[in-house]
Amino acid sequence: MIAYLLPMLGVWLLLTVLYLWMVMPRMWNRPGKEPFMGVLYAHRGLFDHSAGIPENSLAAFRRAVDAGYGIELDVQLTADGVPVVFHDGTLARMARGESTKEKGSAAERPKEGASSSDVPETPEVSGRVLDYTLKELQQFHLQDSEEKIPTFEEVLNLVDGRVPLIVELKAETLDFSLCEKVDALLREYGKKGIYCIESFQPLYVCWFRFRHPEVFRGQLSTSFQDPASQIGARIFHFFVKHLLCNFLTRPDFIAYNYRCRNNLSRRLCRAWFHATSVAWTIRSEKDLEDNRAYFDLFIFDSFLPKGGPHG
Repeated sequence: MIAYLLPMLGVWLLLTVLYLWMVMPRMWNRPGKEPFMGVLYAHRGLFDHSAGIPENSLAAFRRAVDAGYGIELDVQLTADGVPVVFHDGTLARMARGESTKEKGSAAERPKEGASSSDVPETPEVSGRVLDYTLKELQQFHLQDSEEKIPTFEEVLNLVDGRVPLIVELKAETLDFSLCEKVDALLREYGKKGIYCIESFQPLYVCWFRFRHPEVFRGQLSTSFQDPASQIGARIFHFFVKHLLCNFLTRPDFIAYNYRCRNNLSRRLCRAWFHATSVAWTIRSEKDLEDNRAYFDLFIFDSFLPKGGPHG
């Protein structure tokens, strides 16, 4: 019996050590987390769609800066390689084309007797950000506002180092020029402002590990409740969900969906390895208070925290 159990115990111990090695974050020479502490982060800026302030707009970022909140934002590339701030993989939810009324030709105006509802004010835009050049994107509005999709450089100039930034690198495609171009802008910005980077794509985080280890970097994750159709995507989601790519990225912080806070790997990274833990996206005062014991930093939207930016 003992002769049978000993090999099994050895295998179990080996797998446990392998698992811990894979999920372990950066343990040595970590950049200080203190500059990012003590402030709440406005998700895609301090937006309010009902008030005509769209997410990831200059108006939303200006509002966050004026109120003293840190900012979390999303960056991806246009077809001509310009970093812009936009979250979704497609444009349909947020981007609107030129309204029919604004076009102004007689043929395009509503016929006499037709109600205004018969003419689409702001038609949805199809395709993805990477399908359009920057010039083409500038023809569109964000929802029904006058705001346009901002370039990353425009946002950095607006923030001007006044609040800390959490910059998410969107992984619609695997294109390391995104890392290079974002890093080039951030290195100049870093002379006056505080920033960190994060991504769901471990290879982007890994890029910063080896190219610029001084940058505070984070792995984004969630439980991926919606099953992916392709086997490759399912494997990818499994590894990211359980932080099994940390051996590649050695992140300084883990940004995890707060609803999935009981994930074992996330808990180990915080409790055993003392990695900074970031909660996304908090949408009520109750959820903020209920999660203070489980996370260190909080990304929020859809409400104004009672304690203000440092609450």
